[in-house]
Amino acid sequence: MPAAAVPVPALPALRAQAERLIELGVHEIAGLPAAELRAFAARAEAAEGTGGAGGDVLLAVHPDRAPASALAPLLRRDGKPGFVVGDMSDVDLFTPLDTLALPDAPLYVLTGLDRGDRMANWSPQEALPALTADARTPLLLAEGIHWVLQQPAVLERNHCFMTIGSRLRKADGALDARTPALWISNGTGRDGRERRNAPKVGWCWAGNRHTWLGFGSATDRRTA
Repeated sequence: MPAAAVPVPALPALRAQAERLIELGVHEIAGLPAAELRAFAARAEAAEGTGGAGGDVLLAVHPDRAPASALAPLLRRDGKPGFVVGDMSDVDLFTPLDTLALPDAPLYVLTGLDRGDRMANWSPQEALPALTADARTPLLLAEGIHWVLQQPAVLERNHCFMTIGSRLRKADGALDARTPALWISNGTGRDGRERRNAPKVGWCWAGNRHTWLGFGSATDRRTA
């Protein structure tokens, strides 16, 4: 049976999120001035009407500017850096599903974030149409990493999540069967014991179910 759902911690205010990205050097990865991140966060905070409070609105850098391979090592848990599994060296070739429209801007916000605990033990093939029917959009891998960068407690044992908005399309046009996910390493196999409890970018088969993986999603993506 899936593990019982637990409350997902709120995100910091958008301006605090901008400072976090600047502290980590994400603006340099993206080729953006720190001032641009700060200005965007201030505008978005005003537009969302959050009044400087935290909640479920996430500041994101477009994945074309800050790919998953550059963001994953910035993750931290128990002092250990995040990593991408060795058999996912093509991680940056995972792009948004054709049904997803990303803002044509280097910075945007996602609203109404949800870890998808209720869908634990569903397969990606089962979860995607359910999210669509609920007018929700599945998170991209880079967006999921942004979420954990801002709120590391989102990743908990038995409460991690897939990011099925990102998929790899093969040369023949078919989708690769791997679906990206974020979870916590057990330090087994090729991960290495030194990576036990580290944040991990990995993948699962599109038809498989896992009791400890929900499906990250949002209600919308928009610019300020």
